[in-house]
Amino acid sequence: MKAITIVGSERESVGKVATKALRNAGKVPCVIYGGDKPIHFSAGELAFSKLVYTPNAHTVVIDLGNGTSVNAILQDIQFHPVTDRILHVDFYQTFDDKEVTMNIPVRTVGTSRGVLNGGVLRINRRKLAVRAYPKNLPDFIEADISKLKIGSKLYITELAHDDYKFLHPDNAVVAQVRRSRVSIDDEEEEEDEAAEGAPAAEGAAPADAPAAE
Repeated sequence: MKAITIVGSERESVGKVATKALRNAGKVPCVIYGGDKPIHFSAGELAFSKLVYTPNAHTVVIDLGNGTSVNAILQDIQFHPVTDRILHVDFYQTFDDKEVTMNIPVRTVGTSRGVLNGGVLRINRRKLAVRAYPKNLPDFIEADISKLKIGSKLYITELAHDDYKFLHPDNAVVAQVRRSRVSIDDEEEEEDEAAEGAPAAEGAAPADAPAAE
């Protein structure tokens, strides 16, 4: 998984007054959990743009200066209810020998036969919670929808991978193709194709054969 570097500085004071002063200066107060003790730091608002305003998942390298850096993942983020400015960010520190949980985006590949027949593709889960060691976290979960017919579903068990495990029940539906008013049943199309390719019955004259005198 790709990593984004955020350059920040540790906070000496974590009170309300100091936090308000940071925000007025265009900085975001943050906390890193998961280590021996929480690490409080701040970084400029623009430092979070590639991490927050993107559909992709990333790990984070937090550079605190003086040669100190922390590997982490985004855990929670708070926005202002009116301006949508970032108010606070929580991170969770990662270690190579400890599994972590992260929401990974789903990326569909292939063309559904059901969609070609007029069905409507519905993505039930655009992100999936996975648990894995940091090195095994995928950038995205690839979901092949090419075999989906009208009325069929793609279950999470079909996306199983050795590098990570899903934190969803086995009957969780990732995608499905629903019937629409203009859809054609796959069974009807298969019957039509079979009829077109079937040989003429024994003794029957071809359609374009001249009539017998």
